[in-house]
Amino acid sequence: MLKPEIRAETDPNIERIRSHPLYSVLRAKRNRLGWILTIAMFIVYYGYIALIAFDKAFLARPIGAGVTTLGIPIGVAVIVFTVAIVGYYVRRANSEYDAMTSLILKEAAK
Repeated sequence: MLKPEIRAETDPNIERIRSHPLYSVLRAKRNRLGWILTIAMFIVYYGYIALIAFDKAFLARPIGAGVTTLGIPIGVAVIVFTVAIVGYYVRRANSEYDAMTSLILKEAAK
């Protein structure tokens, strides 16, 4: 069974949540972190793409005695960076943001 759609205009709980002083703090913190991580991801990803586009010789340098080039570990680092920032966001959301959300919901329900 589908839940009925909640309309912000008619639900008094929504307005109590929005007017809670901690709600604006939660939104500001979450949005700030989201933008910081987004910008960091763009820099890393597009930096790698820019290296591919503008300095292929740098990425084509062989490392070690094998056939592996410098581009491979840098590409892996981009993937590891992505996983790391997602893990960081999830850890922060599960600890700090969820606690703030629970407090806001508890106080708004009174």
